[in-house]
Amino acid sequence: MSSARFLSIDCGTQSLRAFVFDADGEMLARSQITFEPPYRSPEKGQAEQDADYYWDCVVQTCQSLWQQGIDPATLKAATVTTQRGTVVVVDSQGKPLRPAFLWLDERQTAEMPPLPVYWEKLHQLSGHQTTIHKLRRRAQANWLAMHDPQTWQRTHKFLLLSGYLSFRLTGQYRDSVASQVGYIPFDYKKHQWHAAWDWRWQALGVPRRMLPELTPPGGLLGRISEAAARETGLPVNLPVISAGADKACEVLGAGCISPWQGALSFGTTATFNTVSRKFVSINPPMPPYPAAVPGEYCLESQIPQGFALVRYFRDQIAGPEIAAAVEWGNDWLSVLDEWLAQTPAGANGLMWQPGLSVQSSGESLSRGALLGLGTQHSKADWYRALVEGLLYALRDGQLHVARYTHQPVTMMFAAGGGAQSDAVMQTAADVFGMAIHRPHTHETSGLGAAICAAVGTGVYPDFPAAVKAMSRVTRIFYPRADRAAIHEQLFQQVYRPWIRSLAELYAHLRD
Repeated sequence: MSSARFLSIDCGTQSLRAFVFDADGEMLARSQITFEPPYRSPEKGQAEQDADYYWDCVVQTCQSLWQQGIDPATLKAATVTTQRGTVVVVDSQGKPLRPAFLWLDERQTAEMPPLPVYWEKLHQLSGHQTTIHKLRRRAQANWLAMHDPQTWQRTHKFLLLSGYLSFRLTGQYRDSVASQVGYIPFDYKKHQWHAAWDWRWQALGVPRRMLPELTPPGGLLGRISEAAARETGLPVNLPVISAGADKACEVLGAGCISPWQGALSFGTTATFNTVSRKFVSINPPMPPYPAAVPGEYCLESQIPQGFALVRYFRDQIAGPEIAAAVEWGNDWLSVLDEWLAQTPAGANGLMWQPGLSVQSSGESLSRGALLGLGTQHSKADWYRALVEGLLYALRDGQLHVARYTHQPVTMMFAAGGGAQSDAVMQTAADVFGMAIHRPHTHETSGLGAAICAAVGTGVYPDFPAAVKAMSRVTRIFYPRADRAAIHEQLFQQVYRPWIRSLAELYAHLRD
């Protein structure tokens, strides 16, 4: 048995966590800083965070690990996984020029110059002209060039958050192939930057000189610099291994490495994922994202608000009950679990639609709706309706993916913060009508990054061997036939027709 230890830095939307895992996938230490606030909104629809704040949290969580008794000299390697699509622009010294654009940021460029006529014609013929126009308006580089030209003129590198943290650790502008998710000219099929002649360079506004070099998962990004070592306490020259974005690492850490396996993420953004060795677009023209295994793809359906809605419910609806429980020394989650356990399948006729995914509406919408609400419904009914609605949306996403892959999923994992709840896991088994497997840790994004480090340092010869050694199932939740039958009827006869009608109604609201 190897004595290797790996540092995983996991920067999510709500917090930054640092873990030390051993070669068996056991978590030896954990440190977390919750972002207060997660982001700032200078104007409606904007979401920003100080990029140096993220780095400061890296420093503090590392120092916390050493205070817990971890000797940094025993580490084999470090690795980073982060939220997807968050952008940091830096000057020639690597200093952030402005706050980071979070992936939640909804700002758009008002006026866009047209692309060359031949590209416009091609997009018109393909039927994707409207989608491409939306992408151009959402691209951060285009916004900067139009609305903050002075900052754009000073920009030396245009980085995703993963690339920025890698730079702070190593002093090199390198990032993981599997972290490339955003409004960037990345070739999602070949997993490299697009060819110089491709229309995306003009459409998205980022010149090649501003982008980092790319390294596949398990490759060497660089080594800890002297400057990073002074701040973090990490050894100089410690290898920093390429991992991937948080969702890609979460899928890997859960143990999902085959097309017949699926992975549910009960996180801030709720997702269903499976992996593919073939390039398959489930929402044309949008491509699949890179997986944390080189050359493979994640086929994903996502619910934008996801289990962040549970936090909203806790704070805005169940506040008094939660406060009373905490005062008596109980965990707030235990209150919600009790509500979920005491209410019947179907929430006494109440249904909560948490938000429309791409396949339902043509774009992700963070708008929800309630159906069947009456004065007889309790807060427990509301909570069950919320959980069931999230799970119905994920199941709808699974079926959407299956229409393109023609590959049935026969083994389902679930991870993320919501997977800590036995009641949520049992409800998931009932809604999906199949067994749901819980990995030995809910911190599967950090574990997935550690798996990349284990392969990259030669502790394991390949990803399947590393997953077999480092990820395992500790509990399986089986569907209850009577409740599964109720959910099947509600899903097919109520939920699916309802979301189709909601997609049309939301379109009118936007207009």
